Amino acid sequence: MKKTFQYLNQLKSNNNREWFTNNRSLYEETYAEMLDLGQHVIDHMNEHDNIETRSAKKSIFRIYRDVRFSKDKTPYKTNWGGFLRRATAKLRGGYYYQIEPGNCYVAGGFFNPNSKDLLHIRRQISQHSESLREILNSLEFREFFGQLDGEKLKTSPRGFEKDHPDIDLLRYKRFIIRHHFSDREALNKDFAITIANGFKLMRPFFDYMSDILTTDLNGVTLLPED
Repeated sequence: MKKTFQYLNQLKSNNNREWFTNNRSLYEETYAEMLDLGQHVIDHMNEHDNIETRSAKKSIFRIYRDVRFSKDKTPYKTNWGGFLRRATAKLRGGYYYQIEPGNCYVAGGFFNPNSKDLLHIRRQISQHSESLREILNSLEFREFFGQLDGEKLKTSPRGFEKDHPDIDLLRYKRFIIRHHFSDREALNKDFAITIANGFKLMRPFFDYMSDILTTDLNGVTLLPED
């Protein structure tokens, strides 16, 4: 990832189309480096999970920014990101990793659940939160992710009492877990394995969320029969 770090640092100081065009070869080199990283991540992930995306090209986000509705008109991102979606209706959640000097991390979860899913998640948690709390309070989770992240409501969601014993969880609008890496870790030749191992630690959380999103409040599957 050394070329990628060097390129992103230079791009941050020269975020304009002229510099980008004049250094197109550097962009191509770092893009190739990201594709290599991304493919290794996918390969390692498929050893322990079912990933929908098989090609790194389809998992790596473009470096070009959409500036149409942004006050910031700089044309390029100063980071690379990759996203992996779990395959089949039974496996919910998505994995994200970001490469940026001083801000490399893995994240996963439910970044923007639709209103139907969000209500269902809240109803399931309000009925039985013990399994989720056991995951969030486990030593392995706390040591690696710290705590559940994501945007919260300032008050209780509609239909739920403000003094509900699980109101701290019910206020979440997004359910995200994240772990940051040092630049030194990111520059290690085995960083793809490190990313995949970080994603593997998300599995208990993903398995819980997949279970409650695919069953009704009585535990009966909501998925069609095979």
